[in-house]
Amino acid sequence: MKLEGVDLLDGHGWRRGVDLEIAHGRIATIRPGTRRKGAPVICPAPLDLQVNGGGGRMLGEAQAPGDVLEILAAHRRLGTGAILPTLISDTPEVTDRVIHLVATARKADPGILGLHLEGPHIACPGAHDPARLRDLTAADIAAHVDAKARLGHLLVTLAPERATPAQIAELAEAGVIVSLGHTDCSSAQAEAAFAAGARMATHLFNAMSGLHHRAPGLVGAALTSGQAYGLIADGHHVADAALRVALAAHPEGAIPVSDAMAVAGTDAEGFTLGDRRVHRRDGRLTLDDGTLAGADLSLLDGLRHIARVTGQPLAGVLSMGFDRPHRLLTGRPNTLTEGAPARILFLDGDRIEGYDGHTWRVLPDRTLRPAGGASRD
Repeated sequence: MKLEGVDLLDGHGWRRGVDLEIAHGRIATIRPGTRRKGAPVICPAPLDLQVNGGGGRMLGEAQAPGDVLEILAAHRRLGTGAILPTLISDTPEVTDRVIHLVATARKADPGILGLHLEGPHIACPGAHDPARLRDLTAADIAAHVDAKARLGHLLVTLAPERATPAQIAELAEAGVIVSLGHTDCSSAQAEAAFAAGARMATHLFNAMSGLHHRAPGLVGAALTSGQAYGLIADGHHVADAALRVALAAHPEGAIPVSDAMAVAGTDAEGFTLGDRRVHRRDGRLTLDDGTLAGADLSLLDGLRHIARVTGQPLAGVLSMGFDRPHRLLTGRPNTLTEGAPARILFLDGDRIEGYDGHTWRVLPDRTLRPAGGASRD
């Protein structure tokens, strides 16, 4: 398969007018071609660092590596190239099982990038089970360091109230990516955690101390720290005006995520989270009391939402999705090179198609257009 005269966008920037050939699911050749105005754009498929589930499955319920791979497959059908499966606060037994399953699944498909442990070392539960939340211990640190060695990449969301700067430094020195979230910490606590080695804030604005002119909270610290921050761009978790504020204050730090749950890629009207029912209505996932419980969102639709509310070209916004998470995990740009797997997006005007190495799919615009502002956490 040959794509001629396309504009290629990756972590190194633009290459205009190239001929790209795909063979056996990989990029066979990239050669100079003919430049033309309005050429289709090829870019890497985006990477999602917060995927709780998909295809009818939650990660915490996985019993076999194939369950983890089914979650990946569901998101690839929605245009995502690779994921960091995410485990919501759970028991040590479930956590150990999930680490084993994800490590095994990663050997079968490198589209499983590693694991994101969102909790249990958090302070503000949101949709997490409050009974499972606890402080970080020396045994937890040892387990995280061991898991990182098995998983390749490990991202841990924790609250500064649950871990000391010295503990955060110990994790960071072992290569664990520490992200601050689900916290009511002060900006000073957040700044101390960032100084100790935390590198990210999990789903900015949600389940965290907000921005006040005399108490900037984690939001203020995240936007002035130079670190990365996740962003759920569904129009419900974060109001459009707040999204624009974050991107104006610290545009280089934004890493859009889906925070997707079991219903992603399905027509299901809801699912069960522990012993609680999660309802799927009007583009939102909520508990009975209205608390948001993840997002009804694909990563690509979140990127489309950002492009629409900021007025930026979609091609430029897509780099937030494919390059920034890759740099956070690896320290390197996400590039399209000969011999690499061909997990790409093809943009031609408003039409987007995705290729997962086997199948081309049209990816329709399902971007949410909520009438109101953001909802409660």
